Amino acid sequence: MNSKSLINRDIELFYNRASEETRLEKGMGVFEFERVKSLIEKYIPSPSSKIVDVGGGTGKYAEWLAKKGHSVHVVEPVEKHCVLAQDRADRLRKPFVVHRGEARNLKFSNNFADVIILHGPLYHLQKKEDRISALREAKRVVRKNGIILGFAINYTASTLAGLFNGLIHKPAFFDMCQTELVTSVHNRPDAFPWLLAEAFYHRPDGLKEEFLEQELECIHMHAVEGMVWLDKNYFASLNHEKKRKNLMRLLEITENDFGLLPFSPHIMIAAKNTL
Repeated sequence: MNSKSLINRDIELFYNRASEETRLEKGMGVFEFERVKSLIEKYIPSPSSKIVDVGGGTGKYAEWLAKKGHSVHVVEPVEKHCVLAQDRADRLRKPFVVHRGEARNLKFSNNFADVIILHGPLYHLQKKEDRISALREAKRVVRKNGIILGFAINYTASTLAGLFNGLIHKPAFFDMCQTELVTSVHNRPDAFPWLLAEAFYHRPDGLKEEFLEQELECIHMHAVEGMVWLDKNYFASLNHEKKRKNLMRLLEITENDFGLLPFSPHIMIAAKNTL
């Protein structure tokens, strides 16, 4: 594979150090994986849809979709992830296809896909013009009345986590949170090398507006984790049948409540290309 970086070098270095392969197998990642699958499934139009997963990482979602009978293409800029995704695809009876590429320049024909999933571009592309380029490409590649699912990090995410774990009282972390709350721009302080590299953390209304500006019809906005992760015994509660049922019911009745979306670290917008 061509080793030329397709994204910001700091972002690529972050993913080369971190393990995206195991992130969804521990802690909050376990719930995130199951929850995201349930959200995606709401919008797949047929049992054999053509799906492009842009920013598909190591292919964990693509593997799940391919096993369900869909034709899946993963687009991923990080070479390390592409290698792991290809290894995963090669083990499947009906493999998905891995493309090293990025959201602003998709190598697909017009009206190619039934569903486009934007898993990373909306927060990894810090400049609005780059996010708009990604949305225009997604709109070009998805068919008429096709679905675009965009995942974003909430502008409140660092602040909520910092309040929860006490990091909010660290000066550099506090300064980062102030900037995110005012501007949505995220830049990792040197003191916290494990945090995500430069990014854009959306306000829910700002995310919706970017889709509407491209004349995409907003169907729904969903909280991914919702507010339930604020349960002080969250992980223990997920392993307790009755408590888990209570949390899932709470998430169900609040997931589309626009006023409560800022309590969720991640949000998903579902939009339709009606033109």
